[in-house]
Amino acid sequence: MNRIRHFIEWNLFGVCTFLGERFHISTSTIRKYFIYISFLTLGSPVLFYFIIAFWMNIKQYVWYTKRNPIRW
Repeated sequence: MNRIRHFIEWNLFGVCTFLGERFHISTSTIRKYFIYISFLTLGSPVLFYFIIAFWMNIKQYVWYTKRNPIRW
């Protein structure tokens, strides 16, 4: 079970981990509530999840280009 959880955490976007670290909440609690809310609202939090994942990915690329002095 730990191998599956580790695979999912590292190969998906890491939004729940990011939110857990940011707000000092357990990652498993965030995942549990995300699943509950997704079932109750017929999947609309998935859109929220992808927006945060896109924002985190763009933020990483912007930070990388600012930190790289030998870019050109």
